[in-house]
Amino acid sequence: MQNTNATSSTVKKKAAITEQQVLIAGGGHVGLSFALLLAHHGIASTLLEKNSYPTISPQDDRTRSHYLDSRNTALSRRTVQIYQEIGLWDELQSHACRIDAVQISEQGSFGRAQLNKAEEQVESFGQVMENAWLGRKLLLAAQQEPLISIIDNANVIAVEQQPDGVTLSFSYYGEEEHEQQLQASLLVACDGRDSTVRQLLDIGTTTYDYQQTAIVGVVETDKSHDHVAIERFSPAGPLAVLPLTDPEGDGNDEYQQGYRRSVVWVCPKGEEKRYLEDDAHFLATLQQAFGDRAGTFINAGRRGAYPLTRVLADKQVAGRCVIMGNAAHTLHPVAGQGFNLCMRDAHVLAKMLSAQVLRGEDIGSPALLTRYEKARQTDQKRVIRFCDAVVHGFTHPNPAIKLARNMALVAFDKLPNIKPLVANYAMGLKS
Repeated sequence: MQNTNATSSTVKKKAAITEQQVLIAGGGHVGLSFALLLAHHGIASTLLEKNSYPTISPQDDRTRSHYLDSRNTALSRRTVQIYQEIGLWDELQSHACRIDAVQISEQGSFGRAQLNKAEEQVESFGQVMENAWLGRKLLLAAQQEPLISIIDNANVIAVEQQPDGVTLSFSYYGEEEHEQQLQASLLVACDGRDSTVRQLLDIGTTTYDYQQTAIVGVVETDKSHDHVAIERFSPAGPLAVLPLTDPEGDGNDEYQQGYRRSVVWVCPKGEEKRYLEDDAHFLATLQQAFGDRAGTFINAGRRGAYPLTRVLADKQVAGRCVIMGNAAHTLHPVAGQGFNLCMRDAHVLAKMLSAQVLRGEDIGSPALLTRYEKARQTDQKRVIRFCDAVVHGFTHPNPAIKLARNMALVAFDKLPNIKPLVANYAMGLKS
């Protein structure tokens, strides 16, 4: 078992502001970010991850091993602000690429709109970052944080709640006979769409199969992206190409000419095989869908296929346990709202727990956690409704609906006061 423990001798131990402990099940981007948010407030946590973490060296973390092979995430301005609050953004931004403008249109139709940072008077609409880079920096920060203990290769097998705490039982993969237990005041489950903790707590889900598959990867074009994101709607589903950094240099350099782009191509379920295996077909299909907006698509990296299903937990709090991240809400990737919504959840819960500690009260209080769940409902429901409205509205074949949505795009582009409102919601600055 490879156990990467943040309290090793190379890290000087610092005291938490409370003896109350938090357990985090799931060490992906959301789980690691939440642990770092807690540490920022002086709250210690133990994070358990079912997979084996890689060994990371700070000396080689500025290299890219795959120029065209990576998944990427669009970070909203609010998410960037959250990472700034915990002092991590300076480490992240070298591989982040600003979005200065967003172009929205429908294939074969007249409707189109554009958001421009100068018109909206913002620094940017967000940043696009390679998932591998974000995960590497989050893990490295967590490993170096004295208030975070990490246990990887940990298989969660039971959760039991008591009036004053919660007990989590786990075993190391391949060593079922070596069961161990941890106790804490609070358990937060960030263990993904098929959450083990959610199932152990007997929390059901409401699911919806979009009958679509997302083809995700990186492409290269002969035209500089100029920090422009392009959202394009086709009969098959929503598509997007987002700007990425060059192989070297800072993606926020105004003089940088970037030719790498993150692409999300949505196709009907069952049609993904050819898009994955045939580069020429994939590039030709993108070219037909986007026209010359992105220039000529000249190279494609390895791609992944991800079935699109909305999964919503029937509840996000059970006693002293909170369901968070994709375990709470897995959304369609349209508009890139999923991870950013999870980050706002994590930020709010960390602040509420900090305030509870400062009052000298129980951070696992079911009443407190219920208040958190209610506090997040408006933002969550708004994002879920928005994503579904876009997906269904822009794939409906009815000519009358098609005309209405194109007129709506034109109105959005021309009418005053609408763009700032939508832009603020999209950037996560208003929920």
